[in-house]
Amino acid sequence: MRRYQAQLFILALIPFVFISASAQTPGSAINHYRDGIKKVGKGDLDGALEEYSRAIVISSKLRGNNSKAEGGESDNLTVIDPFTANAYTNRGVVRYRKRDFEGAKRDFDSALQIRPNLAEAYLNRASALRELGDSKGSMSDLNKAIRLKPELSEAFNNRGSLKHDQGDLNGALADFDQAIKLNAKSAETFYLRGYTRIALKDYTGATGDFNMAIDLRPDVAESYQGRGTALMYLGRVDDAIADFSRALERDPQIAWAYFNRGLSWVLRGDETRAQADFERCIALKPEIKEDLLKRAQIAREIRGSHSNIKTDLSRVPDR
Repeated sequence: MRRYQAQLFILALIPFVFISASAQTPGSAINHYRDGIKKVGKGDLDGALEEYSRAIVISSKLRGNNSKAEGGESDNLTVIDPFTANAYTNRGVVRYRKRDFEGAKRDFDSALQIRPNLAEAYLNRASALRELGDSKGSMSDLNKAIRLKPELSEAFNNRGSLKHDQGDLNGALADFDQAIKLNAKSAETFYLRGYTRIALKDYTGATGDFNMAIDLRPDVAESYQGRGTALMYLGRVDDAIADFSRALERDPQIAWAYFNRGLSWVLRGDETRAQADFERCIALKPEIKEDLLKRAQIAREIRGSHSNIKTDLSRVPDR
């Protein structure tokens, strides 16, 4: 279990572009599609789901039992134009965000039946497949998305994240590098590359990536958690504690921030604060208690073997 990794898959909503709707697309379907995008932006996922479903029904010709039309789920669907595939793709993204991964996959499948070369549908289906435990299928879809649309930075980002999970750290780094070449404004990609660099023990490089992520999006707690971890490994314990605290101010549910801040307090010789953080960590993730106790003991040994608290925590093994 790696105590530094933050997993992230980025999904792509397809914005409305007029050329994506043929002359056959009813104006009401277009309006529902646009309203769906607006509601996603406002965080109204239930409202967005309803709008995209209406767009799908209106832009499609249903045969057979019309009672199936409300959700756009009929197996007897004859599509009027490719616009419908975009609506299925966006509805799948909404379902994914609602953690309905099976429903999301069905929508992405429908989109690809209509538009087999829709890169965004492969990108997004890869995310659903990963959540459903199909890493092989997820990787296949990401490769297809990249072949179809090599400028799709999200696909390189997500493939890098999946490669990291599979232990291909150099492959992950290469994908994150390419994602950043395509989009240097993605804070998420910088912090994922930072976590990969920690795994490769490039703590200075990781710190630089987290600095970029924080500059781009200072609200993301995981970036402070990552930078704190890199700083802790570099022996900058006080700076690390400050970053873990910043992470917890933004998200008090990050167990690893309590874990690592607790280790940092041990290195500072403050067992009282360390114990408080360890208790919060275990309350959030009781399954890591054994790992925490082992690492805390290693931190105590490191503290006892140095004349000051600036230590190289790369001596602490990862599992």
